[in-house]
Amino acid sequence: MCAVPSLPVSVVHFCQGFFVASLHTSTAKMVSEKCLAKGSAAPGPVPKDKIRIYSMRFCPFAQRARLVLAAKGINHETVNIHLKEKPEWFLAKNPLGLVPTLETPAGEIIYESPITCDYLDEVYAGKKLLPSSPYGKAQQKMMLEHFSKVVPLFYKIPMGRRNGDDVSGLETELKEKFGKLNEDLVKKKSKFFGGDSITMIDYMMWPWFERLAAFGLEHCMDGTPELKKWTELMWEDPAVKACMHGTDTYRVYIEAYATGKPDYDYGL
Repeated sequence: MCAVPSLPVSVVHFCQGFFVASLHTSTAKMVSEKCLAKGSAAPGPVPKDKIRIYSMRFCPFAQRARLVLAAKGINHETVNIHLKEKPEWFLAKNPLGLVPTLETPAGEIIYESPITCDYLDEVYAGKKLLPSSPYGKAQQKMMLEHFSKVVPLFYKIPMGRRNGDDVSGLETELKEKFGKLNEDLVKKKSKFFGGDSITMIDYMMWPWFERLAAFGLEHCMDGTPELKKWTELMWEDPAVKACMHGTDTYRVYIEAYATGKPDYDYGL
């Protein structure tokens, strides 16, 4: 999804439009790089040899699914959605109106970012991102549940700053969360959170770390050397490179969004 549960509406809208990400791989076709809004014509049927992802270039939740598509080399096409003026036909497919949403050639609809990512890993051949053992899968799902409690801080801190609030307590909390992630890597003695190669949990957490500089939160990683090494390794991953934009682009979009006039097609 591209909203954070249990946050005020203003924060949810902020989450929906805060960041930029795009996907350009040899297996990806962009049906609509510019977002489709209310009143737009629905795209045609999904080709038999592809899966379609309904996405939004600024959504870190949708980026999770794009990372999995890129990492597994899945033949797919992308349709970007205007999340403030959602097309009627999109709401008919997913009444929640959230991205990422997948559509198969059979018209099957799958949504919610962890569910879409698990589906892609299970259905498509190639590199398996989830562990093979039930316990290994459970461990990753538990870690993801813990990380879901961290995500709101990425939004609350910059919004608080803009409102002139004292965010020192929130920053301390985020530093503590990062410290626990660092400890996890130390205990595992591994490069990534699932071992010595990238697995699903790394991709599920990465979109928010990719945006640390745009958030102005890099200092919250001080004192977490193993976590910093993890980010350095993630930056070199081909799927990450395929789904990213530069920090300057993120910042430009953030400033536009802060004025109340988000440009979902910024940079196109």
